[in-house]
Amino acid sequence: MARRPVNTASGVDDRLLAEATKLFAKQGFDRTSVQEIVEAAGVTKGAMYHYFGSKDDLLHEIYGRVLREQTDRLEKFAASEAPAAERVRGAAADVVVTTIENLDDFKIFSQSMHHLSPAKQRAVRAERRKYHERFRSLVEEGQRAGDFRDDVPADLVVDYFFGSVHHLGVWYRRNGRLSPAQIAGHYADLLLTSLR
Repeated sequence: MARRPVNTASGVDDRLLAEATKLFAKQGFDRTSVQEIVEAAGVTKGAMYHYFGSKDDLLHEIYGRVLREQTDRLEKFAASEAPAAERVRGAAADVVVTTIENLDDFKIFSQSMHHLSPAKQRAVRAERRKYHERFRSLVEEGQRAGDFRDDVPADLVVDYFFGSVHHLGVWYRRNGRLSPAQIAGHYADLLLTSLR
C-alpha cells in the first residue's frame, strides 16, 4: 500500500521528493536507483521507506502533490460568488501557471507513468478525471446560465483545453519571450473565446 508523506519538521519527505524529481528529470525514472535518491537527499534507505513504500510511491507523489494543489485551487474558484465566466477564466489561467511552475514534475510523470502498477495508474487517472469533471462543471454552469454557447458539449471544450495544457511540456521554455502569467492569460482568453 502506498504511503502518503506527512509534513514533518525535518522535511525528510520533501528532500526525498526534491532529489527524486531532479534525478528522474536528469536520468529517467527507470535509470535512477533508490540508493542514488537517498544519497542525494542525505538520508538512509530506512528513512526513505518510513515515508515512501517504494520508488513508485515517490513517482506517484511527485504528480499527486501537484494535482492536490491544483484541485484545492480549483475548488476555491468554484466556490467563489463571481460569475461563471470569471471563475472559468481564473481557473483556466491558474492551471496553466501551476502547470508551468511544476513542469518538471509533469514531464517526469508523463514519461514514467507506465512504470507504476496498474492500480496506481488507475488511481492517478481517477484523480485527474475528478479534476477535469469539476472544471467541466464550471463550464456547464456557464452554459446553463446562458453565458457560454451550448452547441458544443462542455466535455469536448474541456478536453481540448487540457490537451493544450498538457502539451506545455513539449514547447515551453523558461527563457521564452512570454511569462507564465502571459501564457496563462492567452490560454484562458482562447478558452473563453471558444465558449462564446
